[in-house]
Amino acid sequence: MTLLVAAAQAESVAGDVTANGAKAAHLVELATSQGARLVVLPEAFLTGYSEAAFAGDVPSEDSLDGDWLEPLRAVSREGDCVVVVGTPLRRASARTLSLLVIRPSGEVSAPYDKQHLSGYENDHFVAGDHGASIVVDGIELGLSVCYDGCFPEHARAAADDGAIGYLNSAAYFTGGEHRRDLYYPARALDNGMYVVFAGLTGRCGPGEFIGGSAVYDPEGRPLSRLGTEPGVALAEIDPALVWETRSAHPMHADRRSTLGPRLRA
Repeated sequence: MTLLVAAAQAESVAGDVTANGAKAAHLVELATSQGARLVVLPEAFLTGYSEAAFAGDVPSEDSLDGDWLEPLRAVSREGDCVVVVGTPLRRASARTLSLLVIRPSGEVSAPYDKQHLSGYENDHFVAGDHGASIVVDGIELGLSVCYDGCFPEHARAAADDGAIGYLNSAAYFTGGEHRRDLYYPARALDNGMYVVFAGLTGRCGPGEFIGGSAVYDPEGRPLSRLGTEPGVALAEIDPALVWETRSAHPMHADRRSTLGPRLRA
């Protein structure tokens, strides 16, 4: 079985959850009209990525069954697809930068909180304390948010646990093009796994974002990639290609658990 996935991107309006939810629903409709079974949307898309939005009122984990998510539940149900979307979340003890997973059954969960915070995120959120994966049509996929994907051990942990794909919901500012285009293909190549990268684009508050949503194959080649335009990048995840790639290029299996002591001569 293969899985058709979509990395979606558009502008997000700082602080306008209703407008952003409607825009997210439109992107999901666009992807499912082309057969996508999984749609990944950018980091903090539902509130917008800005310090003002992060400091303001953000959704609560107790409200995941509320009307504010109905547009996304509806398109997930109608398109028979799983939706992964980023939002700040007010949890019982602290705020987190989280990923929501919306399933066609109407179930909404928040299984993952960003573990590597950067910049002014540290002023508003606490880091997540666990990794997470989801399973779609029998295919296991690791979850990550933006900066998480810059750390090889993060994707490695997902692969060690059985993931053959790595989903990254991101927001890269103008000037981050070089790093964005190195990190995520590298995570694919490191682990012989697919990477689905969904990047915020356009202006949000005072920030300008660069998109670049893409799906990378297990050797880090782009199968589908966007520039800064809104839209969806679609490609198939094929488990057979993962096993074939890991057999031919066994970096994931050959990694040593320790390199021993270091000597200086």
